[in-house]
Amino acid sequence: MRTRTLGALGLAAALLTACGQQQPGSPAAGGGAAAFPTASLQLIAPAAPGGGWDSTARTLQSVIEDEGLAPEGVEVVNIAGAGGTIGLSQFAGETDPHTLMVTGATLVGAVETNDSPASLDEVVPIARITEEHHVIVVPADSPLQDMTDLADAMKADLGAVSIAGGSAGGTDQITAGLIAQAVGVDPKGVNYVAFSGGGESLAAILGGQVTAAISNVQEYAGQIEAGELRALGVTSPEPIEGFDAPTLTEQGIDVTFANWRCILAPPGTTDEQAEQITAFLDEVHSGAGWQQALEENGWTDAYQSGAEFDSFLDEQVIEIRDTLTQIGLVQ
Repeated sequence: MRTRTLGALGLAAALLTACGQQQPGSPAAGGGAAAFPTASLQLIAPAAPGGGWDSTARTLQSVIEDEGLAPEGVEVVNIAGAGGTIGLSQFAGETDPHTLMVTGATLVGAVETNDSPASLDEVVPIARITEEHHVIVVPADSPLQDMTDLADAMKADLGAVSIAGGSAGGTDQITAGLIAQAVGVDPKGVNYVAFSGGGESLAAILGGQVTAAISNVQEYAGQIEAGELRALGVTSPEPIEGFDAPTLTEQGIDVTFANWRCILAPPGTTDEQAEQITAFLDEVHSGAGWQQALEENGWTDAYQSGAEFDSFLDEQVIEIRDTLTQIGLVQ
């Protein structure tokens, strides 16, 4: 059984059991090891429709099916709530490696802030697939024109500046805390309004229910292009090609931050099964369909698998926990 240890932080994952389904690595009918997948795939997106995990899962579904890589098809299942930890808890009770979870950095933070009963110690990391930076937006009719205006508003009355984003403890809230810290206000006092998915936070900012919002660039790109939202800045170290918004560092706010997404397999996944799932994702990643999807969605190709991704995830758990402690979200 393939396992890993991540210190005190917990997060578990497992897969839906399908009675009689052949497992990756089990003998095929003609003898030898079976290729992956040998049954229909389920991709769990532990959030509401409309957000980054959901769009990533559905893009994977489309690419895999269009390229005929899963003969039995692919189903996307949304399980929203608590930054992904509700979905994770259900995922942790399953056993079939034909169900995979599409998640990312937000789940690492949510495990900390939501006291999740599930544990990362038990999950089998397979691959990091994308990386994306955040954008800070306001309604088009907002008096805030740039990050300097937002910083001044936060300094004048921090509680009056409401900022919408994804689930508590996730990368959106981490970004809000880092901005507060960088402009010299108490990150613990940020008026952060958490939503379970990008679609909900988008509705809040479009409806004028909050001062500003933070999400991945592509989640707000359409509304920015349509003139409904104004982009104040992005968290990338350099300007994003084709996206008209300055970086935070260009505006004197020393914050850079990247959100990443990954694929997880369930507890009990063997080394052989993990290798077969990785080989499958290698094939998806190298195909023309996925490369086109990366370009169309503005996602950075951050593909990383095996021991390299294991090490990356270990490092991210430590870094995210430290950041959450610094901005007062965990003790």
